[in-house]
Amino acid sequence: MKVIVMGCGRMGEQVSHTLANAGHAVSVIDADPKMLEHLGPDFKGMKITGVGFDRQVLLDAGIETADAFVATSPLDNTNIISARIARNIFKVPRVVARLYDPRRAEIYHRLGLETISLIHWGAQRIVELLTHSDLDPILSFGKGEVILTAIEIPPYLEGHRVRELSVPGEISVITITRGEEAFMAIPALVFKPGDLVHLAVLASAVSRLESLLGV
Repeated sequence: MKVIVMGCGRMGEQVSHTLANAGHAVSVIDADPKMLEHLGPDFKGMKITGVGFDRQVLLDAGIETADAFVATSPLDNTNIISARIARNIFKVPRVVARLYDPRRAEIYHRLGLETISLIHWGAQRIVELLTHSDLDPILSFGKGEVILTAIEIPPYLEGHRVRELSVPGEISVITITRGEEAFMAIPALVFKPGDLVHLAVLASAVSRLESLLGV
């Protein structure tokens, strides 16, 4: 995959190294050449000094054939302008923009842009840890409407079937890890002692899951 990363702060640097080390072709853009130096001499991708929404800079980075564009500069407006140019003008298939102000996320979602807001994610994660610590949320999706969690099956559910822990539209058992083996959960599967279960749960249904699990 050919990826352009605009902004070489801590996030941009980490994303760039991770993608490059995984074998992807990465071009990194930053207006400050000193920021590009943080990538180090062993970085396998391209380093381009310039403004992330300048047409020639984007062309030099290979945007005409890019599969993805990531905007991670410290400025929301710069990220969104660059992301919209990548998506609307150069038709890059996958575009993601970092946002510092989570209140703008809905607006940009309507424009067809995927956004990441660390402030919103961090706040949601803190609330989850404080209010539902027994369930140990692993990931949040969307704006936190759905969470992924894991729990060891309590003794009173041993011998019961997956369908008994599922609530359509609210709680879904996704996988079961038994010993060193993991497999997809099916409704008729029977829980055994020591099963580690991963579930997708609506945030509004977490209390219901807690009741089902007796936590």
